[in-house]
Amino acid sequence: MLVGRSQLWGIQEGHQSIPQSGDSPVISIGIPEGSKVLITIMLKAVILIGGPQKGTRFRPLSFEVPKPLFPVAGVPMIQHHIEACAQVPGMQEILLIGFYQPDEALTQFLEVAQQEFNLPVRYLQEFAPLGTGGGLYHFRDQILAGAPEAFFVLNADVCSDFPLNAMLDAHRRQRSPFLLLGTTANRTQSLNYGCIVENPQTHEVLHYVEKPSTFISDIINCGIYLFSPEALKPLRDVFQRHQQDGQLCLALGEDSPGSWPGAGTIRLEQDVFSALAGQGQIYVHITDGIWSQIKSAGSALYASRLYLGRYQITHPERLAKHTSGGPRIRGNVYIHPTAKVAPSAVLGPNVSIGKGVTVGEGVRLRESIVLHGAALQEHTCVLHSIVGWGSTVGRWARVEGTPNDPNPNDPRAHMDSESLFKDGKLLPAITILGCRVRIPAEVLILNSIVLPHKELSRSFTNQIIL
Repeated sequence: MLVGRSQLWGIQEGHQSIPQSGDSPVISIGIPEGSKVLITIMLKAVILIGGPQKGTRFRPLSFEVPKPLFPVAGVPMIQHHIEACAQVPGMQEILLIGFYQPDEALTQFLEVAQQEFNLPVRYLQEFAPLGTGGGLYHFRDQILAGAPEAFFVLNADVCSDFPLNAMLDAHRRQRSPFLLLGTTANRTQSLNYGCIVENPQTHEVLHYVEKPSTFISDIINCGIYLFSPEALKPLRDVFQRHQQDGQLCLALGEDSPGSWPGAGTIRLEQDVFSALAGQGQIYVHITDGIWSQIKSAGSALYASRLYLGRYQITHPERLAKHTSGGPRIRGNVYIHPTAKVAPSAVLGPNVSIGKGVTVGEGVRLRESIVLHGAALQEHTCVLHSIVGWGSTVGRWARVEGTPNDPNPNDPRAHMDSESLFKDGKLLPAITILGCRVRIPAEVLILNSIVLPHKELSRSFTNQIIL
């Protein structure tokens, strides 16, 4: 017979502990001989969503919605994380940790997510920004409630196919406090990430350096982890060391806010991974699946392309199909059911159209995201751009950006972290229209960023319109 999770814990109490080895999870507990009970090992997931002090490179889009809720391929960024976690057998609860105020948008998202995935999805707000590890330690009791076998930790600002089951298998083969997901990058781009030196036979992490100044390794940290409960002990050690450092600073009269990071602030990468590498406590699982950081609007557009491609396998129902009397669809396109798209429009590849969007006759859309309530009037052309909430693009106008995609001839290349300026000049990049921007008819907006609530009267190229 099959016992569900809630029933399982009632049977377990006071009888036999959850098996901690990699043995089969099918055991007998106090039932007739020959019968078996299928034990579901309990897991949790933590998604680190950061706070409003981060994401400056995501402006002006982050002015309107917390970055983790920005739509990528038609759904909020962190919904991709939650969907992947919900598919892991034994997942009991998903916790979001961050420093955002729990506003209406976040509260509504949590309510919908709980209903859709039939899992508790809760937000734990930090009292101050605590770094990538401080929130884990601060909310350790919430994370360990129910005695999970292990818990996933995922940074919100990454795009991935999230090979969580493969990570779980690797963890059970080689149990250790920390398992990191890694991927490969070319020598130049690896300097922008945490670099991992592994033992190729055992996959133990021998050396870890966050954003090194010289080449260390072509294996980089994906910001997706699987931790045992024992992983919180090194975080406790860092916390206690910071407490001692703070007391020493105060004793020496160095009580300025910048003199020490504060006991609660823990950086997983520098304070834990770098310190424990080579001690048999950290291992890496390398994936060849899709992965990208989402640090800027340009990388959000690239992540949308990756996720739309994944929908062919994971969510084919989300992809628009070419139908008689409907718009022409080229490649992977997401259209929200409430959007109104004229039959003569041509969409794709890699287009995402949000709730309540209006797309007029003869519109051409390619490699773009059009957000909630925007209107593209007749014969507009939108390429490599993000059109903000409630914005309007006039008839025969052209909104175009310059893509900054990874080198297609380099299989190890990843999306670069773009800089807006070089030598005092705005670099060509995708075009971003903020919330409720109005673009007049028959103008060109090229490689520009338009801040919210602007009504333009002419064409702009390589400009930030304030």
